[in-house]
Amino acid sequence: MKSAVETLNPTRVRLTVEVPFEELKPSLDAAYKKINQQVTVPGFRKGKIPARVIDQRFGRGAVLEEAVNDALPRFYTQAVDEGKIEVLGQPDITNIEGVEKIADGGDLKFTAEVDIRPEITLPEFSSIEVAVDPIAVSDEDIEKSLEQLRERFSSVKDVERAAAAGDIVVVDLVAKVDGEVPDDGTAAGVSYEIGSGRLIDGIDEAVVGLSAGEEKTFETELKGGTQAGKTSEVTVTVTAVQEKELPELDDEFAQLASEFDTLEELRADSRKRLERMKEYDQATQAQEKVLDALLALVEIEYPEKLLADEIQTRKHNVEHHQLEPMGLNLDTYLETQGKTLEEWEAEIEEQAKKGIKTQFVLDQIVADEELGVNQEELTEHLIRRAAGSGLTPDQFAQQVVQGGQVPLLVGEVARGKALATVVEAAKVVDTEGNEINFDDDEADESQSGETVEAAAEEKTEA
Repeated sequence: MKSAVETLNPTRVRLTVEVPFEELKPSLDAAYKKINQQVTVPGFRKGKIPARVIDQRFGRGAVLEEAVNDALPRFYTQAVDEGKIEVLGQPDITNIEGVEKIADGGDLKFTAEVDIRPEITLPEFSSIEVAVDPIAVSDEDIEKSLEQLRERFSSVKDVERAAAAGDIVVVDLVAKVDGEVPDDGTAAGVSYEIGSGRLIDGIDEAVVGLSAGEEKTFETELKGGTQAGKTSEVTVTVTAVQEKELPELDDEFAQLASEFDTLEELRADSRKRLERMKEYDQATQAQEKVLDALLALVEIEYPEKLLADEIQTRKHNVEHHQLEPMGLNLDTYLETQGKTLEEWEAEIEEQAKKGIKTQFVLDQIVADEELGVNQEELTEHLIRRAAGSGLTPDQFAQQVVQGGQVPLLVGEVARGKALATVVEAAKVVDTEGNEINFDDDEADESQSGETVEAAAEEKTEA
């Protein structure tokens, strides 16, 4: 086999491949054998039909097509390996010549165009400098944390008075659109905390001042369901008004809500917990900012076909995996967001470019730094991914193996390690001017992996 590589542009090449008959003959023999096992000809045993009979009864074209279909992927792969080309996606194979002459000892020639990774010049990582938020836990932060804990241990009681902000009301809802109640236009016994914003717009103003048994009608724009985006006339009937009762913030509460005996011990533990959370947030912020700074210093050419496919995939995911479950179409979503179709498509393209660029740049670092992934690192990453999927680690691992996705997980871990390498070399300071060194668990590869995954898979929020 002979092959030649022609560079069409920085991200695409054309392979010209010539295969002599001697190397094609095994594919031709295999084609006759395969057809022999699939067809029946009177007077011949199955599998013993002569080639000339197959040509006469079924046409030589069918045999040649089968032989070429077997040969092309094999010789294309061989040409890629010989040319040491790092290809992206599937090739466009064209100009297949000599097919009709194969059975007579002729050669086969074809061309294949395919996207390749662009060459990337990386900056000095030490030239990157970013600023992050300082780790500071205030007394207000602690009190807010304790108030949230009190909320978790709160109870409710029915009260015979008008509803006020902060109360919980049990309501029945009937929504009319154009004077008609749609199939999903009613709901009964809905418990709602006034002011939480967890129900439809306008509900707070409608129920404040109502007592049990009273109702009010108001207009609102529906955000979900079959009538999403339409103006609806909603009648809300209050069936109960409930008041929240919070436990006293004292030693007894500390013993109820934690393993501590005193409120002061609980406060001290809250401070430590909040500091750990701030440290984690700071490390995540550093990784995100370092990654953005790194990407800003690198110029790349985007493979056209890869970029087009990525844009299409992201559009599909937004429309069918985010909007459809909410009962929204794209036009309604864009209207609620105040965006034009052109603006939305431009955002999708930028997200696609960032995802591709992130992967290319970090993969280059993996190669340059010769970063590997061991079994322990892969297992830790798998466990974290399983937790986010709602599956057990065993279930998630089985799903990954069956789907052939192990290389994808290995790539995620390796890119996480690449980002950690950059963060370690970069200069990170907080906004107060203090230099920060991430040489422990706060900036480990696992957390970097989550940052990389978020950057690479970033999607428009519905």
